[in-house]
Order: sequence, then C-alpha cells, then structure tokens
Amino acid sequence: MGAEELGRSVELLVGQVAHWIGPRWAASATVGNVSRADLLHRLIQQLANLAADAEGGPRRTVPRLDNDLALPDQLRVVTADLLAAAPAASVLAEAEAEVTATRRAL
Repeated sequence: MGAEELGRSVELLVGQVAHWIGPRWAASATVGNVSRADLLHRLIQQLANLAADAEGGPRRTVPRLDNDLALPDQLRVVTADLLAAAPAASVLAEAEAEVTATRRAL
C-alpha cells in the first residue's frame, strides 16, 4: 500500500458521499450505532492522529463542524496532511484499510 492507493480510496469515498444532504448524513451507518456523519468524522480524526504521529507532533481534535457537507473537504485536508508527513508504508496501509472499511459501512 502506498500514497496512490490511499488517495484513490479517499477519492472513492468522497465521490460516494459528496452529494449527500442532511438526511443521508443523519442516517445510521451499518456499524457502530452512529450516524454516517459521525462515522466519517471518526475516520477523519483517525487520519489526523496518524498524520500527527508521523510528524512527531501532538494529536489535536479535529473540529466537528455544524455543517455535515464540510466532511468530504475535511477528509481531503487531513489526507493531504497525512501524505505530506510521508509516513511509513504500514501507516499508509492502515489508513487505506480504515478508509475502505468506512466506505463500506456508509
């Protein structure tokens, strides 16, 4: 797994959800007994944590914005941060697995 695979998985996920409106975001995900929006935000936080670890910096909480329509953009930003940190291949593989699992759960 590498940067290209992670980027491709993120774009597949963004393509799946970018057109969603409020009710689709509020619906329950197939796992975790949470809304789809909360599940995607959880993924965003996981990727942000991986980026912070790869950079050797502190982990920070990704804000949960009022508008769920911003979630795809947040996902793209934290993915770009992770890729810019040039993490080990194992970290990229972990991130790609999380993205794929989230995509399936939505």
